[in-house]
Amino acid sequence: MSTPKYFAEKLLQIKALQINLQKPYVWASGWNSPVYCDNRKVLSFPYVRDFVKSELANMVLEHFPDTDVIAGVATAGIPHGVMAADLLKLPFIYVRSKPKEHGMGNQIEGVLEKGQKVVVIEDLVSTGKSSLQVVDVLKEQGADVVGMCALFTYGFPVADKAFAKAGVPLYTISNYTALMEVAEELKIVAPEHKELLAQWREDPAYWKLN
Repeated sequence: MSTPKYFAEKLLQIKALQINLQKPYVWASGWNSPVYCDNRKVLSFPYVRDFVKSELANMVLEHFPDTDVIAGVATAGIPHGVMAADLLKLPFIYVRSKPKEHGMGNQIEGVLEKGQKVVVIEDLVSTGKSSLQVVDVLKEQGADVVGMCALFTYGFPVADKAFAKAGVPLYTISNYTALMEVAEELKIVAPEHKELLAQWREDPAYWKLN
């Protein structure tokens, strides 16, 4: 079994990934979604957690061997980023969604020097908007953001376009295509529902259950 399918199966087993066509989930954006991903649950399962740490570290070594610093996206990307950075023996920083309203008012926590090559660790990529905002914050502080690694991506076309436009390579442990293949093999998704789920992935903002 390929790594993306293996990890998708693990996420389903620990209920970090859930599929519900009868009662779609509602995201904060207001989108209706038949799929919900909560990678925070990975932290409660040591063997899955170790797998993620190892895979993220291997991704960085393979695709970004000259990395100077690992940056986690607050909050869900922080623990995975810390563990990968620890395995790689690299410095770690993290980026808040907005500057602190007290103290030093930092948005980036940790030590970042101008010109350092940074890989961003994210837990989940949906539209890519919030992930790429972190990239912008790092670049504004002089970082050379060489790429991003994440646990899972829905593979929305809008995200693919956004990352391509930003010139940021994205690598993930698993993805929506692998999830659908595993879900069908495990009979979580019936063959007749494949088209409906494919329609959601292509146009999630306007998708609705007929």
